[in-house]
Amino acid sequence: MRYNARDVAVIRARFEAIPVILASATPALESLQLAEAGVYAKIDLPARFGGAELPAIEVLDLREQAPERGRWLAPRLVAELRDRLDRGEQSLLFLNRRGYAPLTLCRHCGYRFQCPNCSAWLVEHRLSRRLACHHCGHEVPVPEQCPECHTGDCLVACGPGVERIADEVAEILPGARLALVTSDTLNSPEKIGAFVAAAEGKAIDVIIGTQLVTKGYHFPELTLVGVVDADLGLEGGDLRAGERTYQQIAQVAGRAGRGEKPGLVLIQTRHPEAPVIAALAAGDRDAFYEAEADARREAGAPPFGRWAAIIVSSEDEAEARDAARAIGGAAPNLPDVLVLGPAPAPLALLRGRYRYRLLINARRSAQVQEVIREWLGALNFPPGVRVGVDIDPYSFV
Repeated sequence: MRYNARDVAVIRARFEAIPVILASATPALESLQLAEAGVYAKIDLPARFGGAELPAIEVLDLREQAPERGRWLAPRLVAELRDRLDRGEQSLLFLNRRGYAPLTLCRHCGYRFQCPNCSAWLVEHRLSRRLACHHCGHEVPVPEQCPECHTGDCLVACGPGVERIADEVAEILPGARLALVTSDTLNSPEKIGAFVAAAEGKAIDVIIGTQLVTKGYHFPELTLVGVVDADLGLEGGDLRAGERTYQQIAQVAGRAGRGEKPGLVLIQTRHPEAPVIAALAAGDRDAFYEAEADARREAGAPPFGRWAAIIVSSEDEAEARDAARAIGGAAPNLPDVLVLGPAPAPLALLRGRYRYRLLINARRSAQVQEVIREWLGALNFPPGVRVGVDIDPYSFV
């Protein structure tokens, strides 16, 4: 069984009588509920260190402030980038998507480049001139012609990754010194150290990065943060999508205005009415967490209920499907446990293995681990079948 590492640390510390400090500007909803219940002692830091003010946050509705054709940055964000460059201050653009474009297709026949091992598109990386799967690591060179219709010079990059945003900034601000910060470019302690030294030494004007830049960095001259696509993390119907999006954007927003100069955060979105975007714009963390808690309470989701996921996988799709059906057919009939599925997992093929999923929604009173242990313990599976259990899963793919 898999568990959240935070919860395991807390339980182990309780048995060993060791104090635990959970420190975060954006704590998990579960931790906040335990603090409200008096299980955790809650300590608030009311202000930033050194008297720095929190940055102003504004929302850019891309339906009204559309970028120029073929570009991804709204005119207001472009203007603010130019202003910071003229003033000798630093800017950060955040997009949690590695590579140049998330999808490459043929404009002639519509062929899409897909990973042979996963149900995922291959991501174009122009710096390495490769098409890569971010799930299994499969890579191929970018071909000169479509492998389906054999037409040359017909491949189109669809959507932006950080490499594409970096190219756009280079065109808009030809004199700016740029740093591309992803796990592809900063893949060693030495490279990370060189980046931090360059940023602190004011040798970088604009940082373009993924979630690698959202936490921990302190650059006093960084006064502008632009969130390129705030809607990206809200896609897919994940239980924690809203919470993760709030945490990520709030963390990257915290990079702005950490010194004496005031900071500004511009959030690009097509859904400004979404609760998470509205809460970020208003700077009202408590309102967001209250709305999120109400929705979870209504759904019986953590921390008000329990979730567990059973993932069944095999290199043979029929074998995985049959094993999942056998598990579903043997599901316990209990008043405080609801079993959903089986159904193909959102990522139905991963690293060459076909995946089916069952979700268990239980009341807090249910002994979920014991129920699943007895349930699965009575079944036998073929050697090629793997059955994994994730208690209160953080990811639902």
